[in-house]
Amino acid sequence: MEESDLITSDWCPGCGDFGILRSEESVLKELGIPLQNIVIVSGIGCSGKTSQFVNSSISGIHTLHGRALPFATGIKVANPNLEVVVNVGDGDGLGIGAGHFVNAGRRNLDMTVLLHDNGVYGLTKGQAAPTLKLKEQVKSMPRPNINGEINPIMLALASGYTFVARGYAYDVPGTKELLKAAIKHKGSALIDILQPCPTYNDINTKEWYEKRIYKMTDLDPVVNTPGESYTKIANAIVRAGEWEEKIPLGLFYKNETVTTYEERISANIPNYISYSPAVQQIERNGVPATLIEKLLSSRRVITD
Repeated sequence: MEESDLITSDWCPGCGDFGILRSEESVLKELGIPLQNIVIVSGIGCSGKTSQFVNSSISGIHTLHGRALPFATGIKVANPNLEVVVNVGDGDGLGIGAGHFVNAGRRNLDMTVLLHDNGVYGLTKGQAAPTLKLKEQVKSMPRPNINGEINPIMLALASGYTFVARGYAYDVPGTKELLKAAIKHKGSALIDILQPCPTYNDINTKEWYEKRIYKMTDLDPVVNTPGESYTKIANAIVRAGEWEEKIPLGLFYKNETVTTYEERISANIPNYISYSPAVQQIERNGVPATLIEKLLSSRRVITD
């Protein structure tokens, strides 16, 4: 992707979304995936703008609040040959979209989810998002947060994501490498990206993070046989609990021994990958290709 392909964004100066966008651009260019085979899906919130700011040759879908993952699921199931990357905020993806977040992990679809994690609803002026800690009070809030927080890494591990990692938005090279590995991974991938919000979150600032973040080198996250999965998940959960003084970055868990949703469909429909719904012909010269008369005639008509 060339600089001339980018649309000027309207994010606040210093927003972590710039680093996330740069990581996505770099990875998609380096992997050499044909642009027509890439779909960027986003929800509502500052992260939702991502689908609008990438190369115009890439399909971008700016969806409803909390509904990016169902849209992405429909796209991937309809055409499993597409590379689908989903951008959601912590409020978007873990608030109203929490149920969809869990179900995406259960299905193990071969797609990548980037969680823009800044602790606030930035687009709507800084209310507490699900990842803001209990009793914390950022400058936009009149009172401390009264809700407990969600740990995205722990939730992803419990939900069935088979690639779980954490990056830092201002560390573009590090985030880029995690994203590259996530896209190459066969299965559902979640990267929780810590993203300072310089406008509304005056607690989790760049300076605050950079005193605490470190890259893990001592965790073995890769599952080689199915029997290792629970031990590796337990180890990852322990590390995901680190926060106040030390915050680990890197890969927490990777498991390619689990079948993907696409493979599960293929077990029932052998030609699913080569003849997916997106490529099927639905009409011929204006005439529906599928005859539904038999289906309609079999319906029981109920009259008063």
